Amino acid sequence: MTDLAKLPVTVITGFLGSGKTTLVRHLMQNPGGRRLAVVVNEFGDVGVDGDILKSCAIPDCPAENIMELANGCICCTVADDFIPTIEALMALDPRPDHILIETSGLALPKPLLKAFDWPDIRSKITVDGVIALADAEAVAAGRFAPDVARVDAQRLADDSIDHETPLSEVFEDQISCADIILLTKPDLAGPEGVAKAKAIIAAEAPRPLPVVEVAEGVVDPRVILGLEAAAEDDMDARPSHHDDHDDHEHDDFESVVVELPEQDSPAQLVAAIERLAKEQNILRVKGYAAVKGKPMRLLVQAVGARVRHQYDRPWKPDEARVSRVVVIAEHDDIQPEAIGAVLGAAPVAAE
Repeated sequence: MTDLAKLPVTVITGFLGSGKTTLVRHLMQNPGGRRLAVVVNEFGDVGVDGDILKSCAIPDCPAENIMELANGCICCTVADDFIPTIEALMALDPRPDHILIETSGLALPKPLLKAFDWPDIRSKITVDGVIALADAEAVAAGRFAPDVARVDAQRLADDSIDHETPLSEVFEDQISCADIILLTKPDLAGPEGVAKAKAIIAAEAPRPLPVVEVAEGVVDPRVILGLEAAAEDDMDARPSHHDDHDDHEHDDFESVVVELPEQDSPAQLVAAIERLAKEQNILRVKGYAAVKGKPMRLLVQAVGARVRHQYDRPWKPDEARVSRVVVIAEHDDIQPEAIGAVLGAAPVAAE
C-alpha cells in the first residue's frame, strides 16, 4: 500500500486539563465529512473521558468507534493494548476514515510514535499529525514550562540540580513532538498571558510551530486534520528528554481513586478540591459525584484549584449512586489518607 492509502491517525497530547477531551468532542461533532474513531488513554481507572465522549457519539463517530485504554500509559502497553485496539478499529465495517488518539496528560508522545513502526501496522496506518494542547494561563504562569536559561544557570551554580522538574519535561516533550500547538483557554489568560505563553512555547519548540488560540475546543477540522505529517518517519525532528533511554517511567506521578459520600451541594466538593490543590499540590481531579436530592450525576473536572462541574446525565434506575474521583499528583504529593480526609472519605485504590 502507498502512504496515501494508509489510515491517518492524529495524536492529541497535552498536559492534564489542557482541554483534549473537549477538542475531541468538538471534532466528533464536526468531523469535516470524515468517519472518525477515537482511542482514549486514561491515567487512573475512573474512565471519565471515555464516558464523556461516548455520551455524545453521533453517526460519523458511533459509540462502537470509541475505545478506552485505562491500563496505564498507552506508550507502555503497545503489544498488549495499543496494537490490538488499532487493529480492531481498522477491522470495523465501515472502516473509519481517521483515528484520533487522546493520550493521557502524563504520556510522552514520542514513544507512542515509535509504536507505529510495529510490523503489524506500519504498512496500514500513518501519523497524520501530533497536536499539542497547552493551557495558556498555566503556561504564562510558568507552572509547566520553566525558563530554560534560569534552570541552566541553577545547574552551573548547584551541582545537585541536574535535571528539569518532571512537569517541565512532560510539557517540553509534548511541544517538541508536535506539528501544531493549540493554545487553550485564552480568555482566562488575557492578551498579555496569551502573548507570554506564545513566547514560552516558541522558546521551547525545536523548530517554528504554528500556534492557534482555541476556546472550548472549537477549531476548524481542516486546521488540524489532514496534515499528512507522517510523523513516524520524522522522529529526528522531534527531540525528547528521553531519547537516550530505551523506555520511560511515570513513577514521578501517582493517582489514587476515592469513593465519596453524597455531597450536600456541588460547592462542598469544589471547596474540598480547592483545598487539595492549595494544601497538597494536587494537579488533577476528575470523576463523578452524587448530590443529595439531585436526580442527575455531577461531573467534576479540576486542574489545580480551577474546578469545573456540571450535571451530565440522570442516574439510571438500576445504578448505584456511587461517587468516585481520581486524584493525580506528583509521587511525593500523593498522601492517600490526607486526601481522603479532605474529601470526606477513604481512598479505595492507589495506582
